[in-house]
Amino acid sequence: MCGIVGIAGKTPVAQSLYDGLTVLQHRGQDAAGIITIDQNIFNLRKGNGLVRDVFHTRHMKRLSGHLGIGHCRYPTAGTSSSAEAQPFYVNSPYGIAFAHNGNLTNSHDLQEEVFRKARRHINTTSDSELLLNIFAHELQSCTEMTVSPDDIFEVVTRVHKKIRGAYAVVAVIIGQGLVAFRDPNGIRPLALGKRITEMGEEYMVASESVALDAVGFTFVRDVAPGEAVYITEQGQLHTHQCYEKPNTSPCIFEFVYFARPDSFIDGISVYASRVNMGRKLGEKIAREWADKEIDVVIPIPETSMDVALQIANTLQLPYRQGFVKNRYIGRTFIMPGQTMRKKSVRRKLNAISSEFKGKNVLLVDDSIVRGTTSSQIIEMARESGANKVYFASAAPEIRFPNVYGIDMPSANELIAYGREIDQIAELIQADGLIFQDLKDLVEAVREENPDISQFETSVFDGNYITADIDQQYLEKIDLARSEKSRQAPVLQAELSNLDMHNMDSD
Repeated sequence: MCGIVGIAGKTPVAQSLYDGLTVLQHRGQDAAGIITIDQNIFNLRKGNGLVRDVFHTRHMKRLSGHLGIGHCRYPTAGTSSSAEAQPFYVNSPYGIAFAHNGNLTNSHDLQEEVFRKARRHINTTSDSELLLNIFAHELQSCTEMTVSPDDIFEVVTRVHKKIRGAYAVVAVIIGQGLVAFRDPNGIRPLALGKRITEMGEEYMVASESVALDAVGFTFVRDVAPGEAVYITEQGQLHTHQCYEKPNTSPCIFEFVYFARPDSFIDGISVYASRVNMGRKLGEKIAREWADKEIDVVIPIPETSMDVALQIANTLQLPYRQGFVKNRYIGRTFIMPGQTMRKKSVRRKLNAISSEFKGKNVLLVDDSIVRGTTSSQIIEMARESGANKVYFASAAPEIRFPNVYGIDMPSANELIAYGREIDQIAELIQADGLIFQDLKDLVEAVREENPDISQFETSVFDGNYITADIDQQYLEKIDLARSEKSRQAPVLQAELSNLDMHNMDSD
C-alpha cells in the first residue's frame, strides 16, 4: 500500500506535493519521492525514510516546475530497498515519470514479454517499474511530437488489457501533461480535485481525498474504475472510460485500517463506516457474550478508536483511553520485517495502569493479522493489573494472503490461517476473542454507499476479485518473498555505496 499524488498546476507544485505526501504518510513510511518538470527537464528527489526526512529546504528549492508527482512507499514484500523508491522514470518516449499504488498479479509473465518484445530492461523487482515500461512501450506507437487525449486513452486501454491486479497510477510526460488511471475493479483508490487560482484552474489526483483537502483543492469525484484522466500542460482536463466492463470492487481493508477517517473513498466516509462497524460488532458482543462481565471498553490506538467508542455506546459501558501512543513511532503493521514490528510495539504504546487495575477490560483493535501486536498488548494489560482481558476485532479473521498490495502475502504468517477462534485466543492469551462477521463488515461499509454491490474481501474469504489467483500462484509468491528476505541484508549493503537511479544526493 502506497500513497500517490499528482498536480498539474499554474504555479509551482513542489510544496503542495510535499504537503499532500505528509497527509498520506500513513500509507507508506519506507520511502518517499517527488519529481517535477521544469523547462522540459525532470527534477527528482527520493530516498528511504519519512517525507519530512527525505526532503530538506535545499531539495525543495530544486524541485521547480508547475507539473509533478509524488509517492510514499510501503514495501509489500517485507524488505526495504532504496532502489525501489518512487517515482521511476524512463527517457523514451518523450520522458515519463511514474508512481504506482497496488500490485500486479501477472508481473512475472509481463517481465518476460517486456524484455522479449520491447527490449526493455527492468532494473528492480518492483512491479511499478515494470508497469511504467509497459506504459512507455505502448506510448511508443505515438508518432507525433504532441500526443492527443485520444492517444493517451488508447494507450491506457491497451495497458488495461495487458495487466492484471490492483493499481492506481499517476504519471507525467515531458511536453505533454499528467496522466492518472485506476484498475478496472477499483481495488485501489484514486481521487480527483480542482483548485481555482488567479492563473487559472489547477488539478490534483491523490490516493485519498484528505490530501486534496490539505492543500486547498476541492474534491471533484473519485476516478472511476478503468477510467483515465489526462491533464495537458495547458491545464485542459480530459477523462475517458478505458475499460469495456469495469466493476467497482474497492478493497474493504482500506476502510478497516489503511485510509484516514477523514477521507472519502468511492462515496463512502471512512469515519462513518468505522462507526457502523462498531455498532454491528457491539450488537454481536451483546448477543454472544451476555454472560461475560465487562467493566470497560479500551481501544488500541488509533484506527480502532471510532469502532471502540461505538461498541461502548452500544453496550452502555464506559469508554476509556487505556494506552498512550508515541506518535513518533510508525505504524507497526506496515513496518518492514517481523523483528522490527516486535520491537516497536512497546515503544509505540504505554499503558495507563489505573484504567486496567482490577478490571475486566474489552480491548478493541481494527484487525488481527500476525497476532504479534495483539499478544504483546494483552500482556501489557495484564501487567497493568487487568483481571480479565477480552479482545474484539473490527474485522473478520484474516485467513488468506493478499496479492493486491498489502504486506500479508504468506498464509503461514497469518495467525488465523488454519486455526479456530479459540486456538487464536489461546495464542494471544486472551480470556475471550470475538471477530466481526464478514457480512456485517460489508454491510457496515456499504451502508454509506448502497450503489457499491461488491468489495474486494479476499483476505477474509479467499475470493480474489481478479479471478487469476490459485494455490500455485500463492506458493510462488511465498517462495519469492522468502528468497527476497534472505537477500535483503546483502542488497542493502551494496546499495548503501551507490547513488541509485539518479537519486539526488545530500
